[in-house]
Amino acid sequence: MTLNPSIDVSSEAERVEPEKKIRTCCERIDPGGGGINVARVLQRLSTSSRQAPGLDVEAVFLAGGATGAAFDELVAREGLVRRWVRIADDTRTSLTVHERSGGREFRFVPEGPTITAEELAQCRAAVVAASCDWLVASGSLPPGVPDDFYAEIGGAARDRGARLILDTSGAALDAALAAGGISVLKVSKEEMSRDSAAAVVARGEAAHVALTLGSDGALLIGADATLFLPAFEVETVSTVGAGDSFLAGLTYGLAQGMAPAEAFRIAVAAGAAATLEPGTDVAYPEKTLRLLERVPQPERLG
Repeated sequence: MTLNPSIDVSSEAERVEPEKKIRTCCERIDPGGGGINVARVLQRLSTSSRQAPGLDVEAVFLAGGATGAAFDELVAREGLVRRWVRIADDTRTSLTVHERSGGREFRFVPEGPTITAEELAQCRAAVVAASCDWLVASGSLPPGVPDDFYAEIGGAARDRGARLILDTSGAALDAALAAGGISVLKVSKEEMSRDSAAAVVARGEAAHVALTLGSDGALLIGADATLFLPAFEVETVSTVGAGDSFLAGLTYGLAQGMAPAEAFRIAVAAGAAATLEPGTDVAYPEKTLRLLERVPQPERLG
């Protein structure tokens, strides 16, 4: 589920300077937003001939205006089954520019469209109508969506037997934690410390917390153990979509019935695989599997 998707445009420039016309090259356009990126990776993993029996993946998203139709076409190109909840306002367009001379990455991310109460009600109905075992809710809340929406929709999904995987921040995260019942919470070190993540599990707000630490690796914290995996040393092309690819790998493993430790290994491999891709592209199964061979068994910290 993606409430605030975006058309992600990426390109390269030799140098980014103020008040000058910046000539770019290597442009690409992808459908983006947290849940959309997770769905893209899940779809690729599920249709790869080298993988175990695939998953049925459906993308539920809000989109509208002149850019909404273009966004839906981009999602369709990914081969995804999709449930488009139409809104009146324009879907946002995000821009990423890689500066070759300085090796820097500039990301410009709009706030997003304003969602009406009627549109939000249609989104609730679409999610409730979708029969699923796992609901991945990922990304920011656009204007007009109350902070407790993820908490509310997570409760509705649990009532229908689904498990919630959540990746969000700020007030939306606080509200979801207060409601509890999260199967997997994915956060970064900027959003939560290791101690805070352990406290979330101890209070029963989430069964597992996947805490990404950037170059320091990642933790998977559960009631029984805290698992650690180091980061990969790869020649990074772009870090856009790495966190979403990590979450997709973790979701894929869990949905296939794998033990959390094995799903964690796939997550780390997928996150690293995403950094090998240019612009706003995400992980591919071939590179994920190749890197997975190098992922050690997680270290048990406690």
